[in-house]
Amino acid sequence: MAYQFASIYEADVPEAWRQKGAWVSIGTFDGVHLGHQALVRRLVKSAHAGNAPVVLLTFFPHPAAVLRGQHGPYYLTSPEERSALLDGLGVDRTITLEFNRELASLTAFEFMSQLKARMGVTRLLVGYNFALGRGRAGDLPTLKQIGEQLGYELEVISPIEVGGMVISSSQIRALLADGDVERAAQALGRWFSVSGQVAHGDGRGRSLGIATANLEIWSEHTLPSVGVYACWAWVDNERHQAVVNIGMRPTFEAQPVFPRLEAHLLDFEQDLYDSELRLEFVARLRSEQRFASITDLVDQLNQDIAMARSLLQKSLLHFTPPGAWLARE
Repeated sequence: MAYQFASIYEADVPEAWRQKGAWVSIGTFDGVHLGHQALVRRLVKSAHAGNAPVVLLTFFPHPAAVLRGQHGPYYLTSPEERSALLDGLGVDRTITLEFNRELASLTAFEFMSQLKARMGVTRLLVGYNFALGRGRAGDLPTLKQIGEQLGYELEVISPIEVGGMVISSSQIRALLADGDVERAAQALGRWFSVSGQVAHGDGRGRSLGIATANLEIWSEHTLPSVGVYACWAWVDNERHQAVVNIGMRPTFEAQPVFPRLEAHLLDFEQDLYDSELRLEFVARLRSEQRFASITDLVDQLNQDIAMARSLLQKSLLHFTPPGAWLARE
C-alpha cells in the first residue's frame, strides 16, 4: 500500500516523478464514493496514457474537525481504509497530509507552490465545488490563475448523480443517520462497512441461544443509526450472513449506555474472540425496541434472522460490491 502520512513540507515523490510531472488531485475523499471514483478513474486513465504518475493528496484529521470543532463518530472510512480503496483504483501514491492550523493558514498560492516544487505538478484534477487555502479563497477561477503562473493545467469534474441525488460524503452521512444503508450503498458503489476486533462481552446472547460478537471499532468511525440490520460479515476472507444490532439494548439496560455493535453470524460456530471482523450493511430490518420478556425478544430475533437470510440472498442478485478489499494478510 503506497500510503504516506506527512506535513506539506515532507510530502515528496521520487525524483523521476518530479521530473516527469505528477498528475494530482486533492480532497478529503472520505468514503471514496462514486463521485470520488469517477474523478480518480479519469485521472488515472489520462495520466497513465501519457506515462505520468498519479498522486492523491488527502487530509487527516478532517478539516471539519480542526476548523469547526467536529467531534465524535464522523468518518466514513479510516485513513488506512481510504488509502486501500484509492490504491485499488490505480493511484500510484496517496499522501495523507496532517491537517492543522498551520496548514489551514496557507494561501492557495503557497500550497500549490509547495506541490509544484515537490511533485512537479503538471495537471490538477478536482471536483466541481472544490476550494483550498486560507478561508477557502482558492476557488476554481483562482486555482486556474495560479496554474497559469506555476505551470499546471486545471481540470474540473462535474458532480455525479444517482437516483436524482448528487453524491457527497455529507449526503452519505445523512443517509446513514437515517438508517438508509441501501441508498448509502448506491452512492458508495459498495456496501457501507466497518471493521474491528471482536471483544469479550457479557455472554448474554449465547445464553439465549443466539451468540453475538461484540465489535470494537475506531471511535471516530460513523455508524448507521440505532437499529437492527442484515449484514455480510467477513472473517478470514470468508463471507457469512449476519444480523447486527447497533444500540443500547433497552431490554437489559435500565440506564442509557454507549451504543454497542453486536453481530450474530448465521450458521457459524467458531470462536471469534480477538479476531478481525468486517461488516457490510445491506438492509435495515427494524428499529431497536424494548421487549416485555426474554421470550418476546428471542421470538423477534428469530424473525430478524429469517428476514436477513431472505434479504441477503436477494442482495446477491442485484448488487454485488467488491469482496474483502481490506483483508489482512
